[in-house]
Amino acid sequence: MAEPGGGPLLQLTGVSRSYGDFTALHPLDLAVLPGQCVALMGPNGSGKSTLLRIAAGRDRPSTGTVAFAGRPLVEEDLHARARIAVVTDAGGCYPDLTVREHLVLVAVGHGVGDPDRWVEWALADRRLLAKADALPSSLSSGQVQALMLASALVRPRDLLVLDEPEQRLDPGARHDLATRIQAETGDGVAVLLATHHHDLARAVAGRVVLLADGRVAGDGAPADVLPPLAR
Repeated sequence: MAEPGGGPLLQLTGVSRSYGDFTALHPLDLAVLPGQCVALMGPNGSGKSTLLRIAAGRDRPSTGTVAFAGRPLVEEDLHARARIAVVTDAGGCYPDLTVREHLVLVAVGHGVGDPDRWVEWALADRRLLAKADALPSSLSSGQVQALMLASALVRPRDLLVLDEPEQRLDPGARHDLATRIQAETGDGVAVLLATHHHDLARAVAGRVVLLADGRVAGDGAPADVLPPLAR
């Protein structure tokens, strides 16, 4: 893991993204430190997912630069890909593998020592032990979401990129998600999170970036950026 207290683990400078004549993301700067959670918030189409793809090295900006651990981030960089874990709604499951087999494959593929131990831990952490021998087709949508996060937890990571991980989760599962994100940052992992859920952002993020029409509409601590809690 990267050591907390140093410079940014992820640094975006003057980053924008256009598709033809459409500008999905106007130039912006963003830095994420080790052990910090930054939450991106805004309506659908505001640029959150575009920014996450660029931050994870899965898309190239039209302008600007992206640096990870002090070096340019490109999709072909195997070193960076080994240290960035991404959980998106578009993530797919291997339909013919059980939940446990799926996680073992991810762990072994990333060279994790003692993969069985880490898989059992991730199953317990994401409340999937009862579904460990089930195929993905038998899982609820919330359990599929839990499997996608478990897949990130069984591999090494310095940066965890989460695209609306609270979707389809009940309140108890959202609380567990917040606890897991807090544990990740406590271990020095940087977290970049896109969410619509104000309570989740308040619970886990030290910084909230509000996006609107691809532009930064607000940036600061949750208490300074988000609406006050209802009394």
